[in-house]
Amino acid sequence: MQSQIIDPAKIEQNHHHVAVTDAHHEAHPDHRLFGLVVFLIAEAMIFMGMFGAYLAFRATLPVWPPAGTPELELLLPGVNTVILIASSFVMHNADTAIKKNDNKGMRTWLAITAAMGAIFLMGQVYEYTHLEFGLTTNLFASTFYVLTGFHGLHVTVGVLAILAVLWRSRTPGHYSNEKHFGIEAAELYWHFVDVIWIILFGLLYLL
Repeated sequence: MQSQIIDPAKIEQNHHHVAVTDAHHEAHPDHRLFGLVVFLIAEAMIFMGMFGAYLAFRATLPVWPPAGTPELELLLPGVNTVILIASSFVMHNADTAIKKNDNKGMRTWLAITAAMGAIFLMGQVYEYTHLEFGLTTNLFASTFYVLTGFHGLHVTVGVLAILAVLWRSRTPGHYSNEKHFGIEAAELYWHFVDVIWIILFGLLYLL
């Protein structure tokens, strides 16, 4: 029975190949944030199309809102707007905290942001239940519900994303000052939702 002779040169060559392969994988560029930006641009185009349709309706109809449409209350939507804008600053604090390796602070700010988003949604549902017009009352009512409802869907997704990040942060070392894409992605998405609402609020409630 012949014994196998291991060639040291081949072993060294294999280790070198593995090291080069690992280095190649580590140097591979991370395009996740770029992908998220492209996605948000696509979402923004959908919203811009809706805003354009709303402005076209407003410009072509002789009376806007149509006669008989009850006026929208400003108090609750105004408070909701303040809450949503403030939540963007709170969300940024979570990103700042993790970059300082402050995991406890990061989780606290994330929880507060999610709570503020939930309060915004509850305020919107409360407004829906007290409006004096329905989805099919007239063209203004239809566009109002479609625009605010579509935005509300995005807020819901944002709250769920923040809660998902908060859940994953329970694992020690999952996020750090060097590894925090999930937090950055949730923050960028939340800022997008905030900007869209500011435009919506101006179009529907102030103009």
